[in-house]
Amino acid sequence: MTLCGLSFFVLAFSFLFAVHSRPAGVHLRNMDSFIRAVQQVEDSNPGLSALALVRALRRTAGHDDMMTIHFLGSSYNLSDAEVLETAILNVSSFSFFDKAIHHIVTTQGEERGVVLAPDGTTVALAPLLLGIESGLKAKNEGMPAVGIFPLTLGRTLGLSFLSLQDFPPSTRLGPNGCWDNVDRPKMFKLAWPATLATDAVINGGMDGAILGTDVGNLSASEQPQSLSEILKGYYSFSLKEGQGLDAVTGHVSPRRREISRSILEPLDLHSQVMETLALVWKLENTQWISLDTGVGKAVTDGLQAFVHKYWDCPQIIPRCQWGAKDPRSTPIPLSLPLNFLYIHHTYEPSSPCLSFPSCSRDMRSMQRFHQEDRGWSDIGYSFVVGSDGYVYEGNGWNLLGTHTRGRNSMGYGVSIIGNYTATLPSRHAMDLVRHRLVRCAVDGGRLAANFTIEGHRQVVNYTTCPGDALFSELRSWEHFRE
Repeated sequence: MTLCGLSFFVLAFSFLFAVHSRPAGVHLRNMDSFIRAVQQVEDSNPGLSALALVRALRRTAGHDDMMTIHFLGSSYNLSDAEVLETAILNVSSFSFFDKAIHHIVTTQGEERGVVLAPDGTTVALAPLLLGIESGLKAKNEGMPAVGIFPLTLGRTLGLSFLSLQDFPPSTRLGPNGCWDNVDRPKMFKLAWPATLATDAVINGGMDGAILGTDVGNLSASEQPQSLSEILKGYYSFSLKEGQGLDAVTGHVSPRRREISRSILEPLDLHSQVMETLALVWKLENTQWISLDTGVGKAVTDGLQAFVHKYWDCPQIIPRCQWGAKDPRSTPIPLSLPLNFLYIHHTYEPSSPCLSFPSCSRDMRSMQRFHQEDRGWSDIGYSFVVGSDGYVYEGNGWNLLGTHTRGRNSMGYGVSIIGNYTATLPSRHAMDLVRHRLVRCAVDGGRLAANFTIEGHRQVVNYTTCPGDALFSELRSWEHFRE
C-alpha cells in the first residue's frame, strides 16, 4: 500500500474513532481541556515527540506565516513517519485544535483562540505554542534558540504600536475581558475594542517566551518533557498552606510577569522590536512600515506603556471574572490622585486563599457580607490580595469604596485575605502590595508620589485591623507614617 493510501486509511479510521471518543470536556475553552486533548493525542501516538506534536498543532491552526516559516520552517516539512504519527491529530481533533489555537477577534468583540488558565487568567494559545516550538527546535538541533521574542511578543507589539500611532500609548495594548462562565467557559468577550496585542495575546506571549526559553536552555543530557507535561508543570500546580508562592522555586503562571521581565528586559527590547519590524517589512513587503524616527518614537512610547501595564503593575483579576454582583447604588467617582493607602486584613475569611477558585469564593463571600449584612452598596475594599499571586478588583482605581471610615475618598483600601493577628501573609502577597501595586498606582497617576501608608487601626480607633503581625511589618515599609 502506498503512503498516500495508508494515510487515507488511517485518516478514515481516525474520523470514525473521533466521532465515538471525543475527549471529555474538549468543548470547554479552558487550559485543562486543552491539556487533556493534547495528552490524548500523545497517548494515542506513543513515541510522538513534543516537537512533532507542536508542529502539527501549528499546521492544524494554519499558522505558517512568513515570519514563522523564517524562524521555524514550514510545518508541512515533515517526514513520512511524522505524517503518519500526526494523522490521528489532523482528523480526530482537528476541529477542536483549530478553534482552540486559531486567534481572531469577531466584530462582536468575542476573542477566540484563547483559553482560561487554572489561575484565572486568559491565555492565547498561538504565541504560547510558537515559543515552546522555538525552544524545542533549538534543543533538537543543539543550537541557541532564535526567534522566541519576535514570535511570541515582538511582532505583535511592534505592529500594535504602529497601527495605533495616533492614539495614546496606553490604548495601544489590551484589553482584557471576561468569560461567560468560569466553571464551564465557552465564550470570552473583550471589555472594549481590541488592539493586535490583547491581554490574552500578551499573556500567551509571555508564557511562550518563558517556556520556550526553559526548554531551549535544557542541558545536552536532559530530554524535553512531553507537551502536556510542559503545560501541566506551568499551569497546573498546587500551593502549600501558609507559604503560597514563597515555596515555589519553578516557573509557574502566576509569576509570568516577573519571570518574563527577567528573561526579556536584558535583551534591549527597543532594538528587538525595531529588528522585528524590519524583518516583517522584508518578508512581507509591508510598504507602510517605514523605520524612520516616527516609528522609533512609537516603539519607545509603546514599550513604556507595555512595561508599565504588564511588568510594573500586578495582574488584577477583574470583577466579572471573580463573579461580582452589581453595586446596589450608582458608584461615586474618586478625584485622583489620592494621598493615602490604607492596609487591611480580611480577618474573615481567616485563611489565605491559594487558588483562583478559592480566592473568588472569598471575594463573593465578602461582597455578600458587605452588601447584605452591612447594607453597603458593594464590597468595601478597593483591591483585595490573595496568596495565589493575584490582586482582585473591588471598587478599583476610580470608584469610591467603603473601607476606612471618614477616609474613603482620601485613599485606597487594600486588604490581604486572611487573619494576620499572629502570622504574616506570604512574602509574595506583601510584595504585591508594597512594591507592585503602589508603583503601578503612582506611575499611573492614581496615587500621589508622596503618598502615605497607614494601617486601618491608625485612623479607626475601634479595630485592630490589619492584625498585630501585619501592622508590625507595615512599620518597615516605605511611605508608612506612625
